[in-house]
Amino acid sequence: MLNIAVLVSGGGTNLQALIDAQQRGEIPQGRIALVLASKPGVYALERAKQAGIPSDVLVRREFPTQEAYDEALIGKLEAAGTDLVILAGFLTIISETVVNRFENRIINVHPSLIPSFCGEGYYGLRVHEEALCRGVKVTGATVHFVNNVCDGGPIILQRAVEVQEGDTPETLQRRVMEEAEWKLLPKAAALFCEGRLSVENGVVHCREE
Repeated sequence: MLNIAVLVSGGGTNLQALIDAQQRGEIPQGRIALVLASKPGVYALERAKQAGIPSDVLVRREFPTQEAYDEALIGKLEAAGTDLVILAGFLTIISETVVNRFENRIINVHPSLIPSFCGEGYYGLRVHEEALCRGVKVTGATVHFVNNVCDGGPIILQRAVEVQEGDTPETLQRRVMEEAEWKLLPKAAALFCEGRLSVENGVVHCREE
């Protein structure tokens, strides 16, 4: 059984998808051992409490340097025996030090089909605003390993979502979450915990059961 740490910054809808999947037995070889928030008072912490999952808060501005923050973050992850780190709407920068310590053990969900609408500054509604401005007919979500390039890590899973006539950034965001993000993230966690993922030359391979 592998320990999963979920890093959050807001309401925690992706965290809830992971909790629900775990409770349905869809991540049989993993368990959420820690929810770590970037600020106090976010609803994601209440979701963790309701599910009986240990939680903590680590605020970047309370540390004098990035190095001090990195040390504290790594310390909390290692204290929880973390095998897999999931960034579920985590808006604090993950430094090279942390990425290297957990190489190919940090995954992120991004609300587009990478390499479209990704990279620095592309998060939240902006991703969907840009998709609508470009008039794309299909968008979606991507789960990828985190490396030292923003949204540039090896892709694990993707799912397409159709853009509908009359979509707003808000309606598109909701559909991408419901049809893609909330399905892909638990699936990727399950695959990782089952030891079925490997990375070769920047490409993720999934071993058949």
